[in-house]
Amino acid sequence: MTTASSPSTTTPSAATTTQTGADTGGVLGAPYRALTLGIVSVVLLLAFEATAVNTAMPVAARQLDGLGLYAFAFSGYFTSTLFALVVSGQWCDRKGPMGPLLSGIVVFGAGLVVAGTAADMWLFVAGRAIQGLGGGLVIVALYVVVGRAFPERLRPSVFAAFSAAWVLPSILGPAVSGAVTQHLGWRWVFLAVPVLILLPLAVMGPALHRSEREQRKTAATRPEFDRGRAAFAAMAALGAGLLQYAGQRLDLLAVLPGLAGAGLLLPAVLRLLPAGTLRAARGLPTVILLRGVAAGAFFASEAFIPLMMVTRRGLSPTMAGLTLTSGGLSWALGSWLQGRPGLQRHREAMIRLGFVLTAVAVAGTTLVLEPAVPAWVASVAWAVGGMGMGLAVTSVSVLMMKLSAPEDAGANSAALQMSDALGNVLLIGLSGVLFAGLGGGSLATAQDSPVPAAAFAVIFLVMTGVALFGALISGRVRPRS
Repeated sequence: MTTASSPSTTTPSAATTTQTGADTGGVLGAPYRALTLGIVSVVLLLAFEATAVNTAMPVAARQLDGLGLYAFAFSGYFTSTLFALVVSGQWCDRKGPMGPLLSGIVVFGAGLVVAGTAADMWLFVAGRAIQGLGGGLVIVALYVVVGRAFPERLRPSVFAAFSAAWVLPSILGPAVSGAVTQHLGWRWVFLAVPVLILLPLAVMGPALHRSEREQRKTAATRPEFDRGRAAFAAMAALGAGLLQYAGQRLDLLAVLPGLAGAGLLLPAVLRLLPAGTLRAARGLPTVILLRGVAAGAFFASEAFIPLMMVTRRGLSPTMAGLTLTSGGLSWALGSWLQGRPGLQRHREAMIRLGFVLTAVAVAGTTLVLEPAVPAWVASVAWAVGGMGMGLAVTSVSVLMMKLSAPEDAGANSAALQMSDALGNVLLIGLSGVLFAGLGGGSLATAQDSPVPAAAFAVIFLVMTGVALFGALISGRVRPRS
């Protein structure tokens, strides 16, 4: 969706007692039904927003004269998420997940309103950044809820439910968003979503409150809020923002903010992620790293597919958004498959296969730049990529929980999401640099001028290489004996 080791309020024995005391039935059994439905409702909200934004973004960027900042509108979300993830992890470990979860949903809705009423592209990017703050608070809290409230045997099913929650938005989101964009305007894609906030609040609130009350009965001493970690998180977010700004300028004046960004980001990342993450040390560090590699390769490519379909193939926003529908559906299928009892013994193989499929999908999308290739080939390719992501990302999440002691659940969940956000920030940012450098950002107001094919082809080929790198190091998820 981010740190190494802040203590939790729950001891290992306490967590075991809490979980096994109600370890009956499946995720929709009486002890877990309300929490499961609430979690799915939250993910449904995030998923609908994501699919809607992908469809509306090409139109929004052109109408706001901001095609040159197209990548920034995506990476800005993840930049602010970097800070929120660390805050959420500590907040969860100190007070429980209810506070950051509910607060994050409200902040997320506020960001939608800012983006939907933006008068220029920079204000639109600011709204996306506010959304990122809310999303960062929410996603870590969800992982902590899964780690605390569900026994280990049910966690693969819960993570599969995360993916299943993308199915309906993947089917309806592009069509609804495209129709709204064409007939009412892109702003209503953002302004209509906040009303959905009431659903997860109503479904999850009481059950989550009861779960936290049970946790407090067996909680150990609560940790102090680590201001140092929060400062490093702010450094990471600021550094990432400066790097993106430098990448957008592509001139001599970009050197200073670029160097400053790198100087802030690198030490912050080394402090916030588990030791050995950047060198793919065996076990948990590689698990954390793979999340960022997968997310960055897939979503950096996905961000530019609708724009490619609109500008190179002449599709409407609705049809361009529908190209991504197959990926959401197959992601859910891949996530469901990894949870089958007979396959859970093969986590490492599923992760490697997932990265290979993702690489094949991104490379296959490049073929659509050739006019003789049917446009529907992109949808077929993205179905392959979605299957790969369902296998790889969900397996990585399950492994993270398996390799985490209960007292580290909040910290490691935050680390996993920070890796996700960093992968998105850096690789979408890199894509934006490549896009602008190859002439993609110079056609902000040219409605009938196609973006150069090279601007898309280079992005897709680079992300294919990133996905293959993930397949190469996937064998290191197994800790040393």
